[in-house]
Amino acid sequence: MKIYDWPTGPYPARVRIALAEKNLRSHVQFVLVDLYKGEHKKPEFLAKNYSGTLPVLELEDGTFIGECTAITEYLDALDGAPTLTGRTPREKGVVHMMSKRAELELLDPISVYFHHATPGLGPHVEIYQNPEWGLRQRDKALKGMHYFDGILKQQPFVAGEAFTMADITIIGGLIFAGLVKVPVPAECEALSAWYARMQERPSVKNRITMSEPARAS
Repeated sequence: MKIYDWPTGPYPARVRIALAEKNLRSHVQFVLVDLYKGEHKKPEFLAKNYSGTLPVLELEDGTFIGECTAITEYLDALDGAPTLTGRTPREKGVVHMMSKRAELELLDPISVYFHHATPGLGPHVEIYQNPEWGLRQRDKALKGMHYFDGILKQQPFVAGEAFTMADITIIGGLIFAGLVKVPVPAECEALSAWYARMQERPSVKNRITMSEPARAS
């Protein structure tokens, strides 16, 4: 398998963490796609992923799977013993619900803030920017942090008693928040404590030290 990504990217981090959790690092070749050069928007890459986003998984039969949730679902099911996406119908429903909320309320708003209210990936990539919209999305992300703080006051992980894809999505959001200097509010003590624990998890701590990506061809 191949993973097309950008090593320090918050969305690629989600799949890198999932790979480590499932002990699949040795089965994957990483291929570097340079975001700052806009390689993810060029025809060669769009042929692999219509939405022009990272990461993308390429299977041995030539199938391309985009979207972090879909990639994680695939990886989690390979050994017939899912640990990240839920085992029972109830677990699956809760994990997917909380992961989607993490995208809608935290990770994606931070991404919009980055692309619209900061220099983002630079003038050659950020062709259109709406700073006001970006700032509104930053505020939405801060509100989302308060929501997840409330969740983590009641339980050890985002979807309940076990580490899942929902936790990985929040981790991606907080990685992104750190990159764009949007700190977790001081009053969100449960979220901050949870994130400190997650940063000590080997799959999170070592996500960038996986095998060196090759250049995209």
